[in-house]
Amino acid sequence: MNLPHPLLQASELGIRLEIVNGLPLWEAQPVYRHQKHVERIVQSIERLDCAACACVHAADVYVQFPGGLKRPDISIFCREPDEEEQDAALTMIPEAVIEVVSKGFEAKDLEIGPPFYLSQGVKDVIVFDPFTLLVLHVRRDRAVRHVSPVSIVLECGCRVLL
Repeated sequence: MNLPHPLLQASELGIRLEIVNGLPLWEAQPVYRHQKHVERIVQSIERLDCAACACVHAADVYVQFPGGLKRPDISIFCREPDEEEQDAALTMIPEAVIEVVSKGFEAKDLEIGPPFYLSQGVKDVIVFDPFTLLVLHVRRDRAVRHVSPVSIVLECGCRVLL
C-alpha cells in the first residue's frame, strides 16, 4: 500500500496524520525531547533467551491496521517485514506498541490509542509519559500503572525498559 497523498503532504508540513476507526487524528511532529525518549527505549529492547520472537522494532513508521492507519512511536514485531512491504505502510500487526506522550496530545495516547491497538490484535500496549513518569501497560485482560523506571516483559518474550 502506498501512503495516500494527504498523509505525505501532512508530513511535509510537520504534522502526523493517523486514522482510527474512520476518525482522522493529527499531532505535531515529535520534538527532540520526545525522540530522545524513543531512542532510549528502542535501545533497551531485548530478546529473552526463552523467546521465539526476534524482537524486531520499527520507530515512527505507518502501520495499516484493519481499522485504521497509525504511526506508533515504536512497534515491535517477531520478524522482519517482508521485503516488498518495506517501502509502504506495514500491514503486519505488531506484537507490541509503545507510545511516548507529547504535551497536548495525552488523550490521543492514553485514551484513544490503547483500546484501538488492542482491538486490532496488538498484545501489549505501553504508554510512557515523560512529564509524569507514568508507564501504562495495557493488555486485553488488564491495565497496570507503573512509575518509570520499570522493566516490562512483553507477551512475545521481549523485554523493554521504560
